[in-house]
Amino acid sequence: MAMTPDTREYRQFQITEFRTEGENSYQIEGYAAKFESEAVLYEIDGIKYKEVIDRNAFTGAEMSNVVLNYNHSGKPVARTRNNTLTLTVDTVGLKVNADLGGTEEGRRLFEEIRGGYLDQMSFAFIVNRSEYDKANHLRRITAIKQVFDVAVVDFPAYDATEVAARSWAKAEAELERRNVAKEKLLLKIKLTKGD
Repeated sequence: MAMTPDTREYRQFQITEFRTEGENSYQIEGYAAKFESEAVLYEIDGIKYKEVIDRNAFTGAEMSNVVLNYNHSGKPVARTRNNTLTLTVDTVGLKVNADLGGTEEGRRLFEEIRGGYLDQMSFAFIVNRSEYDKANHLRRITAIKQVFDVAVVDFPAYDATEVAARSWAKAEAELERRNVAKEKLLLKIKLTKGD
């Protein structure tokens, strides 16, 4: 399957801190994903479709060539392959440490983070495995196949996430609606035959 923006999913989280270790340091730190943090991805007919990332979701995930950029586009400002980006799975989630000092774009991005203009992070990924709790309308991501990028983003709204996540949530809502309609029809047929 080709990796397209339609097959990738995106989530956003807040940058937790930035460090300035000396005048020429451009280090940032944050979480691109937090475990067991329930997020409402979509609401339809008063039903909230939610998602959580399981504590073991990153086990075995491909993360050897991940870039950090701005709004999931543009030139990379840090990268795992050149050791300017480090991704660590800890008890909280997927922790991001990056040195933004290597490019002019990175240094500008750092200044915008330090100034408080940007304080959100997001990550692009492909789900390898998930479970769905129909009773609670809760999707649990249990395995992530690949992480493509982590990004500093300027809007706390889930613009990119809504496109990918809503496609999943809409499909799940439609499936639930069809199943309820099917159950009603079968019950009606059963009642009719019983007369």
